[in-house]
Amino acid sequence: MLKRTPLFDLYQNYGGKMIDFGGWELPVRFSSIKEEHEAVRTNAGLFDVSHMGEVEVTGENSLPFLQKLLTNDVHTLKKGRVQYTVMCNENGGTIDDLLVYHKGDNHYLLVLNAANIHKDIEWMTRHAEGDVAIKNMSDDICLLALQGSKAEHILQQVTKVDIAKIKPFSFQDCVDIGSVRALISRTGYTGEDGFEIYCQNQDAPFIWKLLLETGKNDGLVPCGLGARDTLRFEANLPLYGQELTQEITPIEAGIGFVVKTNKKSDFFGKSVLATQRENGVNRKLVGLEMIDKGIPRHGYAVFYQNEKIGEITTGTQSPTLKKNVGLAMLNIEATEIDTVVEVEVRKKRLKAKIVKTPFYKRQTS
Repeated sequence: MLKRTPLFDLYQNYGGKMIDFGGWELPVRFSSIKEEHEAVRTNAGLFDVSHMGEVEVTGENSLPFLQKLLTNDVHTLKKGRVQYTVMCNENGGTIDDLLVYHKGDNHYLLVLNAANIHKDIEWMTRHAEGDVAIKNMSDDICLLALQGSKAEHILQQVTKVDIAKIKPFSFQDCVDIGSVRALISRTGYTGEDGFEIYCQNQDAPFIWKLLLETGKNDGLVPCGLGARDTLRFEANLPLYGQELTQEITPIEAGIGFVVKTNKKSDFFGKSVLATQRENGVNRKLVGLEMIDKGIPRHGYAVFYQNEKIGEITTGTQSPTLKKNVGLAMLNIEATEIDTVVEVEVRKKRLKAKIVKTPFYKRQTS
């Protein structure tokens, strides 16, 4: 039986079109993917992402434990701040990409990809040493994402807390939203400004309805997983299972900025990642734009000089750019900008060229 979030009963009121997403019954769209995508780019969108995992790590040895587990330098993470990082295996492959919230002394909250929750916790538990407590909070927490240029304005109307003081990759706990409390952070997964609202399950329907009613005049709409995927894709934000897997390292995937091979503590995959950083990689993630008419889709083979050199990880017609574009993991010899390659679309090889990413970048003043 598919899992459901506490907001499931509300979806039909907003016209939610449901799909099976990794064992969860979630809305892929409410109106249309393009309309919801455009709403986030121009105004604001509200997503239910309660399928994500939340794990608390506490205890006197929590910091050295996380330093061994994660590629980024958790030692530099101040209280009230959020850090993007990767958990790797011994070979440098990606077990998961995740966020770390530093909530207090020896108190961290890890936000995991939904499909990886049990795998991640098993890995963490296996490698825990000393005074470390790992608590799966996933079933007790709802997570809403309010994204878009008007997100701050809308959120400010439902709380007395000065939302502008929550800077990017920081958070504030115990924020009153109407009659309930929540943790609010500012990270985003769409390429736009945006906030995450962590709350108790029973409070999620109230917050969902309050935000949509408050933001109605600002163009706020409910959004599904389809728009979330096209938005993050345009901004070149990786999706686990596509741009990141246990066979793909963060260096290959282009997120080497979260790999701190110079931190003092050892971590899983450090030697492999250090070698890749020093000597370069044999393949890497690149953007491509179709020259011939056709849409590159996940899993499509890519050829260069009649040799298969990789495949598409994500591809679609960009709602913002109105172009057929994709991300692809390709052998290094065909990754220079403007290199012409071929994508096999329905047994036909269609021309494409390597282009810079991200495909879309928010204009900031």
